Amino acid sequence: MKPGEHFLEAKLDKRHGHARRRFRTIWISDVHLGTTGCQAARLLEFLQATESDTLYLVGDIIDGWQLKRRWYWDQVHNNVVQHVLKKAKKGTKVIFVPGNHDEAIRQFIDLDFGGIRIRDELIHVTAQGKRMLVLHGDRFDGVIACAKWLAYVGDSLYTMILKFNRVYNGWRARAGLPYWSLSQYLKLKVKNAVSYITSFETALAAEARRKGVDGVICGHIHKPEIREIDGITYCNDGDWVESLSALVEETSGELRLVTWHDIVPQRERDMLAATLEPSAVPQ
Repeated sequence: MKPGEHFLEAKLDKRHGHARRRFRTIWISDVHLGTTGCQAARLLEFLQATESDTLYLVGDIIDGWQLKRRWYWDQVHNNVVQHVLKKAKKGTKVIFVPGNHDEAIRQFIDLDFGGIRIRDELIHVTAQGKRMLVLHGDRFDGVIACAKWLAYVGDSLYTMILKFNRVYNGWRARAGLPYWSLSQYLKLKVKNAVSYITSFETALAAEARRKGVDGVICGHIHKPEIREIDGITYCNDGDWVESLSALVEETSGELRLVTWHDIVPQRERDMLAATLEPSAVPQ
């Protein structure tokens, strides 16, 4: 069975003509609205194709760092925000946990706006009774904590890598080759990057253990993952720049990762691709 085919519940969305996927909970993070690298059109498709009792926005939804350098905000970015507000209005419990890129919103912690609850961190209880700590995770990033200027430099380098990716993958798409990510390659192959990711995951698991919960759900490092670390369930929901991933909880309480490719039907992906520049379309 292919990924994304064993959903427990679906109902017909007559407007879009496809089955809308139903989950108990959805977690998304690291959308980076306000940047050219944000895959806002695909996120909008994902949000339109899914329903959930609770939707967690686990930080870096809006990229305040990039917006301060250069203003970029097109209509589809507006559409994403409006669709989240629409979900909240129709009864979805929407919880926003700010990250380091949208840290300005942290001044509104514990307040509610437009049906969206803003929280620093909280505990989610799954249908199986598992208690999961939910937070963005930047507090456990040594670079953010000890040398924020270096984080700004790294963010600029990451933006440059994404620009290279768009040009390079435009050529690959025309040659009939699949999408390839330089940033993900570097994360997996460079020894220091692997050590950084491992340290981050271990620190988050240790925090969950300290708080006496069963696991932790976070974002921040753009690496989707579910794994056990010394008896703690570590979950990272990835990002909407390259991974196009989300963490979901089935009605049974099972936690798993899904991607835009899993959720949005192929024919809709083809229609979306036809409206975009070839260099912007991941395979």
